[in-house]
Amino acid sequence: MHIVLIPGLWLDATSWDRVIPVLERAGHTAHPLTLPGLESRDADRSAVTLQDHIDAVVAAVDAVPAGEGKVLVVGHSLGSALAYAAADARPDRVARTVYIGGFPATDGEPLGRFAAENGEIPLPSWEDLGETDLKDLDDAARADFRARAIPSPERATTDPIRLTDERRFDVPVTVICPEFSAAELRDWIDGGEPPVQEFTKLHDVEYVDLPTGHWPQFSRPDDLGRLINEAAAK
Repeated sequence: MHIVLIPGLWLDATSWDRVIPVLERAGHTAHPLTLPGLESRDADRSAVTLQDHIDAVVAAVDAVPAGEGKVLVVGHSLGSALAYAAADARPDRVARTVYIGGFPATDGEPLGRFAAENGEIPLPSWEDLGETDLKDLDDAARADFRARAIPSPERATTDPIRLTDERRFDVPVTVICPEFSAAELRDWIDGGEPPVQEFTKLHDVEYVDLPTGHWPQFSRPDDLGRLINEAAAK
């Protein structure tokens, strides 16, 4: 199966390097993305929009020949909202979406608010991120993360997302829960927490625990790959 892999903030396609071999051993073809503005630290991010990021994901789906089947679209963190947008844009081509530590977005809402400098969002300090998110990343892993981090375009988080096709509700979803548990997520949904209310509109959702920090592609890549393979098998 073709699997499109969308990184979250501050990361490019190489963030999936330790997950991809697990997918390939299962016979899948991985398409890790570097989103616009994340090509390098020196890239011009000033005019990059949320729609540019969505368009890049949709283009990756469209690049898979229709004769080779539907596509699994995987998003990490804010990349989960991009995966959901791809299901909205191509509900007939996306077989399933997988959200890793992230949620589907609500039409008309921005994806988040982060401290920005000159139109871009740098990786925050470890103190600002917090130990819950950084769980299972030792000093060497944290140093590697910071060395690879690239500022993200501010408008990728502040532009409102636009969703138009309610067939997206029929696309099955797997939610991989790392720094929060599946039970906690269900409690947030049932309790009416605004960031997760889009889940109430989805017709087929499974919740899977992967206890670690917010970046399982670094802390538990083999287990993350296994769970993605299980989602593909569905």
